[in-house]
Amino acid sequence: MTTLLHLEAADVAIGPVTILHGVSLRLERGERLALIGANGSGKSTLLRVLHGLLPPARGRLERDAHARQAMVFQRPFLLRGSVVRNLALGMWLAGVPWKEACERAPQALVRVGLAASGLRNARHLSAGQQQRVALARAWSLQPDLLFLDEPTANLDPPAKREVEALMADFAHAGTSMVFASHNLGQVKRLATRVAYLEQGRVLADLPVLEFFDRGRLAEVSREADLFLQGELPS
Repeated sequence: MTTLLHLEAADVAIGPVTILHGVSLRLERGERLALIGANGSGKSTLLRVLHGLLPPARGRLERDAHARQAMVFQRPFLLRGSVVRNLALGMWLAGVPWKEACERAPQALVRVGLAASGLRNARHLSAGQQQRVALARAWSLQPDLLFLDEPTANLDPPAKREVEALMADFAHAGTSMVFASHNLGQVKRLATRVAYLEQGRVLADLPVLEFFDRGRLAEVSREADLFLQGELPS
């Protein structure tokens, strides 16, 4: 298997506060890694470190230099103007020539089921549609690795199903993923592997079937087992 990412013994601090403590993770091509844990456990920070947006204060991150990456945030930032222009600008800022970006943008909207919304103001779309635009923008960059931070948070059930279906489609097409989620059902449906974070540390990292095997999980991490039982860390 090809290693896409290798994070080793990483500490991350924001000001005087250390957010991640000695985190080590390796991601192989084709894996779909779910990050779970309570609010403030470090999931979003870890995503940003893996994507290269935050440098570790200690430790190191090694990435496959040939792998293309993209990230979808919990609340996607959309520029003023039409949906199709948002996509074209995203590609152009990533180095795609403008003419090619304008040609690829409508194809990306077809991919996420928004072909009829290309000329609408992106900021006037529903939350679910905006998240699909963000996924289209990411997909248009043809990433080998996609990072998603709570991609279905605050969406209604139909919109959640639409976004999950798109994530599954991307995975089936060969895109590797790292995503943070509070939805354990979503984790079971989409992940091949699960990492549990608590207070900035990875306390369990297991294949998805082993993670949701209570006996196996209890052997690895009492804290993760309690989290699955609904006991939040103090």
